[in-house]
Amino acid sequence: MNPVTRYYFDHNATTPVSPEVFQAMAPLMTTVFGNASSIHQFGQEARGELDRARRSVAAMLGAKAEEIVFTSGGTEADNMAIFGAAGHVVTTTVEHPAVLQAAGQLPCATFVPVDRRGIVDPQAVRAAIRPDTKLISVMHVNNELGVIQPVREIAEIAHEAGVLLHSDGVQAMGKLPVNVGELGVDFYSISAHKIYGPKGMGALYIRKGAELRPLLYGGPHERKMRAGTENVAGAVGFGRAAQGVIEEGRAEAARLSGLRDRLEQGILARVAGAHVNGADAPRVGNTSNIRFDGIDSEPLLIALDLKGFAVSSGSACSSGATEPSHVLAAIGLTRAQARSSVRFSLGRSNTEEQIDQLIEAVVRVVSRLRKLAPAYV
Repeated sequence: MNPVTRYYFDHNATTPVSPEVFQAMAPLMTTVFGNASSIHQFGQEARGELDRARRSVAAMLGAKAEEIVFTSGGTEADNMAIFGAAGHVVTTTVEHPAVLQAAGQLPCATFVPVDRRGIVDPQAVRAAIRPDTKLISVMHVNNELGVIQPVREIAEIAHEAGVLLHSDGVQAMGKLPVNVGELGVDFYSISAHKIYGPKGMGALYIRKGAELRPLLYGGPHERKMRAGTENVAGAVGFGRAAQGVIEEGRAEAARLSGLRDRLEQGILARVAGAHVNGADAPRVGNTSNIRFDGIDSEPLLIALDLKGFAVSSGSACSSGATEPSHVLAAIGLTRAQARSSVRFSLGRSNTEEQIDQLIEAVVRVVSRLRKLAPAYV
């Protein structure tokens, strides 16, 4: 029996480490292994690599190296911004759990709804600001829908009110050109494993002059903003991945946008009762969230996986949850509609041939499942 050829369409969950990143990291785990805080040569070699990595990540964001604090990932970066602001926080109902759950731990937080496209109204954010508001947190790109939020406009509102602005940019990197100065954000969270870097590595951009309390205390690492021995190997991998975004990000984003359009058009043309969630909103080019009337996503995901196609029903950080996606509920979908939705997220390994094979698989699987599911009319 021939093994199933496998294709990966879940790049919003994670990406494979690129060969260039792996090659850059290897020496940091074998020969350049010093503690970057040590004053001897071993330590100074590690410090040099850490500094170079920081400059590369900063360049990807249009920031200064001293504005980058390395973290263990996007979740820690989000938590650092939320808990470090110390006051009332305004956020949205479609944020990543790393923001929603953190904000939920605060004594006071306001969650602003979005419209049916998944977009938050900047004026609704303005209306939610109180005299004690210290921070607004609005994600740049939604991880489930690929929808782009009006961060720049919200930044103007925040600063008019004397409030700091944080944006979770984890899903924006490599998919949109990002310049934190032009966006007007004070804090911006990013993660290495979404851009072909290592897992367990992220960063928080902290605008020079913006005040933020540390989340971790101990040694004076990361300019006293994040105690703990630095993960130099991870930082170097992140830096190399950032270089890839700088060199190839725009061209790759355009290529993926064409593939995403090919996927959506192919499915909508051949599958009755298929709808693209967030279709009318500005979106990044690699993400498509499609619902299939009368289909439960779980058997659809399993059937596609058996055919060799890895897709998802939403955020990997919510995997295993019994409730439908909070993002899809926030845009007004019913429980049944939310449970019938599948996310396809494209990346470097995907080709037109793979897209066409995925379309064929979706057409066949949906047809078969609908014959078994009399709920579809």
